[in-house]
Amino acid sequence: MSDHKITGVFSAAATPLNADNSPDLGLFTEHCRRLLQEGCHGVALLGTTGEANSFSSGERRAILEAALKAGVPADKLLPGTGVVAIPETVELTKHALSLGVTKVVMLPPFYYKGVSDDGLFAAYSQVLEKVADNRLQVVLYHIPQVSGVPLSIPLIGRLIEAFPDTVVGIKESAGDFNNMQAIIAAYPGFSVLAGADPLLLPLLKAGGAGCITATSNLVADSLRTVYEKVHDEAHAGEVEAAQVRINVYRTLSNSYVQIPTIKAMVGLKTGNAAWKRTRAPLMPISDADHAALSQAYAKLPQGARP
Repeated sequence: MSDHKITGVFSAAATPLNADNSPDLGLFTEHCRRLLQEGCHGVALLGTTGEANSFSSGERRAILEAALKAGVPADKLLPGTGVVAIPETVELTKHALSLGVTKVVMLPPFYYKGVSDDGLFAAYSQVLEKVADNRLQVVLYHIPQVSGVPLSIPLIGRLIEAFPDTVVGIKESAGDFNNMQAIIAAYPGFSVLAGADPLLLPLLKAGGAGCITATSNLVADSLRTVYEKVHDEAHAGEVEAAQVRINVYRTLSNSYVQIPTIKAMVGLKTGNAAWKRTRAPLMPISDADHAALSQAYAKLPQGARP
């Protein structure tokens, strides 16, 4: 895994809200620090789980600034900066760089569907040429079931060839292990990061670089165990047990609408009911579902890391 520019366990961090639906910056930064303490190598804030596309550019900048002000190291942050409009993606990416944050996760422009690889190549190229900062490292974001805009293997290759020091990885959130393997085979050294927790273990065994996942909001310790010990046969049992725990949490989070459920589970873990809040159009899980979730959560295996 040493050839990869970006490697490790990154949390697709959830974003807590105040009663007026504004981002709760204090609670968010507390969450970032806890994620790092529990085993995350970094925090991939403002992604799908973080409800990024429900926040304005100003709110996104404030969230990133708050994490840095609270002492979260710049090199531990991977904000999502890809939005529909190219100038706004440029602006958010430049803002991150101005704060010393050099790694970003970048969605393609996602409003128009059925666009060509030429169009997507042009969009990414224009962003990177306008940002024009050789510190920047971009993780492409492939989540076609949400964005409606897949990133093909040939497109990835064109971007790597055109921007070899900048386009260094991909978050593969389609959950397609064959696609992950094909990217690894096609582009050695390119960081393939799983967006689905159950795929971390097989992906690492196949030469992948790590993960950016929702369940890491809850079980970063177990994900770190898998990451660190996957290639050590003496710890095979420990790795298997950690992956089983990850899968159990993931399964429960998927028993209801995932993002509101992840937030509710963080609330159960931390004892703070404010985590239940979501920004429309997402809605908090119902009281009845929350009661059932609470009962199920209480039976889940707890972690071993301090």
